[in-house]
Amino acid sequence: MIVDDHRVSDDSSRSRRSLPVLNGAHTPESAHRGALADVSDDRRAFLRRAVLGAGGLAALFGTGSAVAAEVPRVEVASLLDGPEDLPVNHLDRMLLDLERALAKPVEQRKWVMVIDLQKCTGCKSCTVSCVAENNLPPGVVYRPVIEEEIGEFPDVRKRFTPRPCMQCENPPCTPVCPVSATYKRPDGIVAIDYDVCIGCRYCIAACPYNARTADFGDFYNQDSPEIMDYETRPNFEYGKEWQREPGRGDSPIGNARKCHFCLHRIENGILPACVTTCLGAATYFGDYNDEKSLVHSLVGSTRVMRLKEELGTEPKVYYLV
Repeated sequence: MIVDDHRVSDDSSRSRRSLPVLNGAHTPESAHRGALADVSDDRRAFLRRAVLGAGGLAALFGTGSAVAAEVPRVEVASLLDGPEDLPVNHLDRMLLDLERALAKPVEQRKWVMVIDLQKCTGCKSCTVSCVAENNLPPGVVYRPVIEEEIGEFPDVRKRFTPRPCMQCENPPCTPVCPVSATYKRPDGIVAIDYDVCIGCRYCIAACPYNARTADFGDFYNQDSPEIMDYETRPNFEYGKEWQREPGRGDSPIGNARKCHFCLHRIENGILPACVTTCLGAATYFGDYNDEKSLVHSLVGSTRVMRLKEELGTEPKVYYLV
C-alpha cells in the first residue's frame, strides 16, 4: 500500500519526479529502478535536444540535411571521456618512460633491461629482430637465447635465457682495450668506436658473459654466384651509417661487436628491437633512475637475479626467475 510520496532529484537538478515509497521507506529494488529511470530519461532528453536542434533525425544521422547536430560537449562529457587511470599496454608505458628519460641530461639516465624468464618461450624472435635491425653477418650475434634442460626424465623441462650484453657498471672489457675503443657512456651503455677499434679481440676474451663476437667480413651468400642486396644494406649502429660491401674491409668488418641496447633507436625515442618483438612480453627496458618507470618497479621484485654477480661487474640486465 502506498502511504507517501517522496521527491527525488539528481545532482544536476535536471527534473523532479515523484517516486513511490513502499511501507514508508525505499527498498534497494525501488532505488535501482529509480536510477535506471533517471538514465533512460537522460538519454531521451539528450536525443530529443539533438533531434530538435538539428531539424530532425535526418540531420542527426547526416542524411537529407547539411546541418550537423550540435550538442554542448559538457553535456556528453561522461559518455566521451574515459577514466584517466585506465591501464595501458606495457609497450606504451615504456615509451612514456623513454620520453621522460630523453628529456633529461644523458648523465642522469641509467638504461637497464629486465627479462622475465617465466614468460620467455624460447621463440628467438628477439634474436631474429636484432639480426635484422643491425644487419648482422654470419657469426655475429648480439642476443642469443641459451637453452638449458632442467631435471631428469620424465620430469624434464627447458629453460630459456636471452643473453644480451650486460652493460656492466664495472665492465671488464674496457680496461683491456689498448686503444680505448670500447668505453662506458655516461648513461651506462658500453659502446665500441668502430673507427678506433683495431680488432685485437682482447675485449672478447675479457668478457665473462661471452657477449662479444668478431666480425670477419663474412656474408651468408658468399659461396653463391651473387651476394644478395639485403646483405649489403647499411646498418646505423651508434647513430652512424655503416656500409657493408664484399671485398672491402671497412668498419665494422674486422672489429669486435656487441649489443648496445639499440642505442640508435632509443636516442630517437624508439624502444630496442628485441623489446618490441618479444612475443611473450618478457623483455622490458627503461631508465632505472626514473622511479616512475616500469623497469624501476620490476627491479624491486623479490624474483630478481643477475648473472655472475659474484664477479662484481654489476650488470644492468636483470632477470625475473
